Amino acid sequence: MKKYISTFLIILFCTTLHAGTAFYNIKDYGAVGDGQTLDTPAINKAIESASKAGGGTVFFPAGTYKSYSIHLKSNITIYLDQGSVLLAAETVEGQPGYDHPETNKWGDVHKYQDFGHSHWRNSLMWGENLVNVSITGPGLIDGSKGLSRWGGRPFSPREQQQREQKPGEERPRPERPREDQPVDLSRYNDYGNKAIALKQCRNVIIKDVSFLLCGHFCVLATGIDNMTIDNVKIDTNRDGLNIDCCHNVRISNCTVNTPNDDAIVLKSTFALGMFRSTENLSITNCQVMGYDPGTFLDGTFQTTQELAPDKGGMTGRIKMGTESNGGFRNISISNCVFDRCRGLALETVDGGILEDVTISNITMRNITNAPFFLRVGRRMRAPENTPIGTMRRINISNVIVHNVEPRYGVLIMGIPGHDVTDVKMSNIQIYVKGGAPKEQGNIEVPEMEDGYPDPRMYGDIPAYGFYMRHVDGIELHNVNVSYENEDMRPAFILDDVKNSEFNFIQAQNAKGIPTFKMKDIKNITIFNSGNIENTTIDQADQKNL
Repeated sequence: MKKYISTFLIILFCTTLHAGTAFYNIKDYGAVGDGQTLDTPAINKAIESASKAGGGTVFFPAGTYKSYSIHLKSNITIYLDQGSVLLAAETVEGQPGYDHPETNKWGDVHKYQDFGHSHWRNSLMWGENLVNVSITGPGLIDGSKGLSRWGGRPFSPREQQQREQKPGEERPRPERPREDQPVDLSRYNDYGNKAIALKQCRNVIIKDVSFLLCGHFCVLATGIDNMTIDNVKIDTNRDGLNIDCCHNVRISNCTVNTPNDDAIVLKSTFALGMFRSTENLSITNCQVMGYDPGTFLDGTFQTTQELAPDKGGMTGRIKMGTESNGGFRNISISNCVFDRCRGLALETVDGGILEDVTISNITMRNITNAPFFLRVGRRMRAPENTPIGTMRRINISNVIVHNVEPRYGVLIMGIPGHDVTDVKMSNIQIYVKGGAPKEQGNIEVPEMEDGYPDPRMYGDIPAYGFYMRHVDGIELHNVNVSYENEDMRPAFILDDVKNSEFNFIQAQNAKGIPTFKMKDIKNITIFNSGNIENTTIDQADQKNL
């Protein structure tokens, strides 16, 4: 009896699929799916038909569908079936190419954010001002042939046609315009640099799909309200998920391999011409990593690439920033795994308030720079008179970090007059490679108030555990730092730190090297911590413990 019921359900599904009322099979609209024929007209025709009928599912059966820009519509689901590949077509002379980047008065001068953040239409799939959009299914979005890491390319179409695209190949980067120099959009015409770009939409779902080598962003979501990204696999050569000026976002069960740039990055740019925060967002049950591009999806997890080509060190991290005009608030990051990549960064350097963030249940292995990087700065790539940003109410708990590069520690840094405030860190274990000489413990870290915020910009760090500067109100509880090779640096350096407590601290330290090295401190309490006597320091210019 069960057999007959199952057969009936399959027949019913197939009947619905071909009836044309709810499902729109792109092959019914002329798509070939042989990987050679340009299927863009058929795909857009199917979407248009579904839209005119009030909505429906545009179905991609097994096959390889080569396409330029696909125009998303409201009330549409794009469903990539098992065995289906949406292939970004290569830009060649005589072919239509991708939609041209639209003009954007807030982005056509590189004053507030880069080109890639400011344009949406030069993408494989894009939509503006839509509602109820879904991109789902177990199929693959493959950008390896057609999507650029930098927006356009400094080649003529004929030169581009002669080049063979190889997975993970580093392309020459176009010369970047000065911040006061208008962008010549024509140099980017016909080229695509994103797999999915959405602007000012509501009720968006991206679920179950995989991405391969998809240019600057696999997903650029700007000004989106109510968005769910679930069970997505990304293996790409620059950013994975870029969530910008978005509210009410849930990212879960995703695996993101991005050795050359950030994996999951939250931003709040000025690309929409207004200050809009990224807020009410959760990231949970995700993994970020930095294996060779393309070797996560094929299961080989290769490590021949030791450095990101233009950055040094693997990337692959979770980050808030760099662009922070609108700020970040009410963010939860939990149950995430970092592997062979950078750590977690919280940055507000272009104005904006970064507040009310919880980070919990994190494991990190083979971390190539600071496990945690908290930075307030004054780069101020923002409209005139934007105030310097604020970072406050950050809670980090239940973290294990193993095999950290010896150049770095945890970095928590404000700038003079603008402290990082109210940070609580508990139940933290950090194991570093160690091996730094005593001289490194005396290095003066540059302020770089207006510099680009990344740990590598500050050079070697004089603490192997935690380096804190311009901080007001930090609490560390049950924190253990140790090294594999003897390290001649202090575990903790405090510089202009006030109103702070250190409780149940355990730190490995070499003979004659203090656990805490402090200067310009006020109201510091250390208790129940190794061999250090319980201590309260009202004020001191210099103090070692």
